Amino acid sequence: MSRRVRRKWAKKGKLSYSEIEDEDLGPERTGFVDWTSLPDDTVIQLFSCLNYRDRASLSSTCRTWRVLGSSQCLWSSLDFRAHKFDTAMASSLASRCVNLQKLRFRGAESADSIIHVQAKNLREISGDYCRKITDATLSVIVARHENLESLQLGPDFCERITSDAIKAIAVCCAKLKKLRLSGIRDVHADAINALAKHCPNLVDIGFLDCLNVDEAALGNIISVRFLSVAGTSNMKWGVVSNLWHKLPKLIGLDVSRTDIGPPAVSRLLSSSQSLKVLCALNCPVLEEDTSVCTIKTKGKLLLALFSDIFRGLSSLFAETTKKGRNVFLEWRCSKNKDKNLNEIMTWLEWILSHTLLRIAESNPQGLDEFWLKQGASLLLSLMQSSQEDVQERAATGLATFVVIDDENASIDCGRAEAVMRDGGIRLLLNLAKSWREGLQSEAAKAIANLSVNANVAKAVAEEGGINILAGLARSMNRLVAEEAAGGLWNLSVGEEHKAAIAEAGGVKALVDLIFKWSSGGDGVLERAAGALANLAADDKCSMEVAIAGGVHALVMLARNCKFEGVQEQAARALANLAAHGDSNSNNAAVGQEAGALEALVQLTRSPHEGVRQEAAGALWNLSFDDRNREAIAAAGGVEALVTLAQSCSNASPGLQERAAGALWGLSVSEANSVAIGREGGVAPLIALARSDAEDVHETAAGALWNLAFNHSNALRIVEEGGVPALVHLCSSSVSKMARFMAALALAYMFDGRVDEFAPMGTSSESTSKSVSLDGARRMALKHIEAFILTFSDPQAFAAAAASSAPAALAQVTERARIQEAGHLRCSGAEIGRFVSMLRNSSSILKACAAFALLQFTIPGGRHAVHHASLMQDAGAARVLRAAAAAATAPIEAKIFARIVLRNLEHHQIEAPSI
Repeated sequence: MSRRVRRKWAKKGKLSYSEIEDEDLGPERTGFVDWTSLPDDTVIQLFSCLNYRDRASLSSTCRTWRVLGSSQCLWSSLDFRAHKFDTAMASSLASRCVNLQKLRFRGAESADSIIHVQAKNLREISGDYCRKITDATLSVIVARHENLESLQLGPDFCERITSDAIKAIAVCCAKLKKLRLSGIRDVHADAINALAKHCPNLVDIGFLDCLNVDEAALGNIISVRFLSVAGTSNMKWGVVSNLWHKLPKLIGLDVSRTDIGPPAVSRLLSSSQSLKVLCALNCPVLEEDTSVCTIKTKGKLLLALFSDIFRGLSSLFAETTKKGRNVFLEWRCSKNKDKNLNEIMTWLEWILSHTLLRIAESNPQGLDEFWLKQGASLLLSLMQSSQEDVQERAATGLATFVVIDDENASIDCGRAEAVMRDGGIRLLLNLAKSWREGLQSEAAKAIANLSVNANVAKAVAEEGGINILAGLARSMNRLVAEEAAGGLWNLSVGEEHKAAIAEAGGVKALVDLIFKWSSGGDGVLERAAGALANLAADDKCSMEVAIAGGVHALVMLARNCKFEGVQEQAARALANLAAHGDSNSNNAAVGQEAGALEALVQLTRSPHEGVRQEAAGALWNLSFDDRNREAIAAAGGVEALVTLAQSCSNASPGLQERAAGALWGLSVSEANSVAIGREGGVAPLIALARSDAEDVHETAAGALWNLAFNHSNALRIVEEGGVPALVHLCSSSVSKMARFMAALALAYMFDGRVDEFAPMGTSSESTSKSVSLDGARRMALKHIEAFILTFSDPQAFAAAAASSAPAALAQVTERARIQEAGHLRCSGAEIGRFVSMLRNSSSILKACAAFALLQFTIPGGRHAVHHASLMQDAGAARVLRAAAAAATAPIEAKIFARIVLRNLEHHQIEAPSI
């Protein structure tokens, strides 16, 4: 993914205490705040906005704050998901957690540590990433916390928890009111009956995404008011419809994502005396049955994908004002809340957020209309819930439902823009500013995914999202920093956002992330490196990256990180940093960073194509610097790149282009050119010249052009069958540059140098080689001539031959000009060879040499002045005048020679002012 310039800023607020030691300046004059003088309730409020680790750290700053930081009101609820929570950390917090009421954790290690907090009065436990939690761990937790009223594990599957643990919960937690477990394989009757027997206050049960649940036993829990079996397989709906309608207190039932059909739904709605809401979202059997429209709900609410959910929710309220998409908001703001209705709406928020997230994750076909008309609005409404876990799941749902292809960073533009139209960007940014790190993380993830869409990215920037994300990227919470870096990565794809990211301090924040999470943070490192890669593509931003220490950070990743995503983005970032050789010093800086070139050479051997491609691209860009070029060769770059070229015949065009491009860059050096030929680089370059991709044509032709300058390589190209490949490029490539460089390579090969150095064999061998070379020479010259003639307009040439007027020559120049050729830079030896070619006996080679020199000296070309200087040093003017006046020379050679002379005169005039 190409996703994918921080201005210098003065630090404010620094105070030189030596200047005020003899004068008592008040806080208004000095800007100094005596934090210890703040009221206690203000300090406690500040503490409440911190996570538990920062709270503990701040408590250690002074005696007063140590006392205030231990206030029990600060330690009634803890969220351990964001940071490492192990036995040592739990033990260190135990003294503060005597009255801990609510705890959230993540993963098996954290679960094992809960008992060491020694919070015997714990009322609520909520955990996620519970796949490795065992019966033993869960049994110990509930045994130590007999006052537990709520236990929730999910939404990921609890694969190692069985009915034995559920029985332990029932026996130990008699006060249990809410039990929600996800992904348990089998929930047996004895476990459910234990809950019915020992937990008389159990009103909210959720067995979600389970494989088997005993339906008959669930009918025995007469205390249950809210029941969810969403996503559970193998349900016997005949048993359900015959038994569950008898549950005397059942108000809400959730059967979403199951195979329930119309008969069971109809029986439950018609027979249950207490049931008020039946939620059946994404139930294919129900939705595909045409008889579903005839189901009589008898005043009860049926929520399904085919129903108007907002309108249905409004029907729960007596007041007619609670209608439409504001139903949740109006309920939350209502002053006169009905207790039963409040319980229903709170439960609906939870099960809707859970089900919508699950539907978004599975992304079933045919739901576009639902998402556009209702789903997006539902998620946005749920994001404003007072339940933190509902807010998080809603934000995660927004981040998920827009994604089409995670690997290729593709999103559904219609869904993304629906979120934007409904005010979702502002809501998400407000969540991202929350002090709760869980909300920060999920909101940043949603912003990141939505920002793949250019219109949404623009809206995020206009709403101040760049500053918010840059701030979150500085978080000490790795998950928050990771998602913020992802947001900056996607935003930095747009050229219009790069300067704003730099101005917000984003470059420094991203570089700091790499140093902060250099080990154990593959996700955050990939996103930070990807964002820096996008920013480094901009000239000004690339300087900011270097100033912030980005070169060292990225080289460190390229050298040490083993995760292919990080390696790929680090190599891409280094490639982009090195791409501004003419405008800044980053190319040289990357090459001079210890271990940089060796690391990139090593990455060309990676088993992952993306890594090889970006590493080759970086070496290509770096090879434009003379010192880097030789250092790459010394680091084994020639051998590595030849091997890469040999192995990428079936690879992507991007890898082929960069492999050939890197060899092209290295072959500028005569020594490297010889080494490439000796290592077997000719054959794979010929193979790449036959590619179907235009960009590969150019780099392969450029490399072969450089190699052909050396007589040994020129012979190798002939022997390896390179002449037909170059002839094909010269005549058929869509790229003018590829055709041009193929013609120059052929000109090098047959200007007579190869004949001088061709090894002599027996008489018969010499005759055979001579015949072979003559045939190849005739073929090459024929196509060189045809190439030159494509730039020839007979009328324009005739006018230029008959007149010395500059306008006539300018017309020929304009038609002959190959814009990209102005970026080519030739050595003195190469220019000298083209000048010598003007004396060649072949009229075709004369015309080719004059045409090449025209391209290299056209005013405005990047290296035109350099080439003009080399030609003057070589005395080219005399040879050009002779070529222009030669009676036997073709008209193309004459006119092109005259134009080159005029170019040289132009550069002589301009030289004093340069």
